[in-house]
Amino acid sequence: MVDYEDAIRLAQQLGEELDKRAWRVTSAESCTGGAIAAAITSIAGASNWFDGAVVSYANRIKHSVLGVDARDLKQFGAVSEPVARQMACGVLAMMDANLSVAVSGIAGPDGGTDEKPVGTVWIAWAHAEGQEPVQIDARCFLFEGDRAEVQAQTVIEAIKGMLTILDEHPV
Repeated sequence: MVDYEDAIRLAQQLGEELDKRAWRVTSAESCTGGAIAAAITSIAGASNWFDGAVVSYANRIKHSVLGVDARDLKQFGAVSEPVARQMACGVLAMMDANLSVAVSGIAGPDGGTDEKPVGTVWIAWAHAEGQEPVQIDARCFLFEGDRAEVQAQTVIEAIKGMLTILDEHPV
């Protein structure tokens, strides 16, 4: 069982690192339903580095709010690298943040296929500072456990990825 308190500890560390850099963070979440934003805002002072997030559970929200290409949604599905990347870029621009994370996956217990079994989650991170072009990284995970465990693991890996990006941008 994944300890959600790990996510809170990581969110605390994330807030400290964002504060040092005067960076702002945001998230676009599907399978986690806002749990990343909840972890971030559980930290006192989160308003210093967090303005908001988008829970884009439905494909129409991914398309209409985050700007995900409808053709990519149809061709690759919501749980795919192109969609996660576009979600990360869309929310980064929308929230005028320096760092974003986007997650789209199959938390279960239903919805899995042979190609994309339950526990498949794409996470994408986008970041930009000043006039630098947006940098995007994405990774596919296959988490084990029940729905809550898949969601908790997703939150933890999403925050870990943001911390890695911050480590690459020293104060």
